[in-house]
Amino acid sequence: MKDLFDDVSNECSKLVTQKYSTSFSLAVNMLSPKIRADIYNIYGFVRFADEIVDTFHDYNKADLMAHFEKDYYTAKTQGISLNPILNSFQKTVSKYAIPDEMVQAFLKSMKADLHKTEYTTKEEYDEYIYGSADVVGLMCLKVFVNGNDEMYEDLKDAAMRLGSAFQKVNFLRDLKDDYEVLNRSYFPNIDLGKLDAASKDLIIDEIEADFQFAFSNGILNLPIEAKFGVYMAYRYYRRLLKKLHKIPSEKIMDSRVRISDPMKINLLARSYVKYKLNII
Repeated sequence: MKDLFDDVSNECSKLVTQKYSTSFSLAVNMLSPKIRADIYNIYGFVRFADEIVDTFHDYNKADLMAHFEKDYYTAKTQGISLNPILNSFQKTVSKYAIPDEMVQAFLKSMKADLHKTEYTTKEEYDEYIYGSADVVGLMCLKVFVNGNDEMYEDLKDAAMRLGSAFQKVNFLRDLKDDYEVLNRSYFPNIDLGKLDAASKDLIIDEIEADFQFAFSNGILNLPIEAKFGVYMAYRYYRRLLKKLHKIPSEKIMDSRVRISDPMKINLLARSYVKYKLNII
């Protein structure tokens, strides 16, 4: 009956995705049914780790993260965990031979959020982005290419750039909470308390370059099982960036930009038409 428990575990990861991110869940639903569960499983794992460092303020976060990491490696060794999120993730890791270096890089960035509040050099910033976002893109790419190592090598740089773009949009959108609530400043050499138009434009230009590289060198060349779902996520984040671009720098911390549910549906419909007509 292990298969039944694995199915329950997969459903738990899917529920986590749906509850925490309706937009990402919508994009995952556009993937082939053959790979949806594994992408939900990856999201469930990274979401829980992120919740530990970002929201569990009344608890010992360092202890929670240590237990989370230990329990994952126990699950990986034994091939099972009574924590359904860890059980589903270790199953996906094993199925697609996701390298442990990726998991370790991710956990390193999450643990940095327990104590590090400011990134003053590009090297520190790039390392954090790699662990918190790039490797998540690489994990998903492992699922998308399903063992095709040549395709993985061709697409890995684009997957990393897309992960970077998504993360940087999140940073820009969440400036208020990161800066005022969590006391974090990710963008190096930028005073978020006095963010000016020139600094904001530099950040947006950097994100745009990531998006352009990811689209031209990655999204267009993805397997059919993954292409539309990833394209949908790309379109959603591009729309967020467009809204952020329109907000004056001095107002960007006043509210958290979001895409309304009707706009998400509209975006989905128009993206689907472009995809089917092969004009993406």
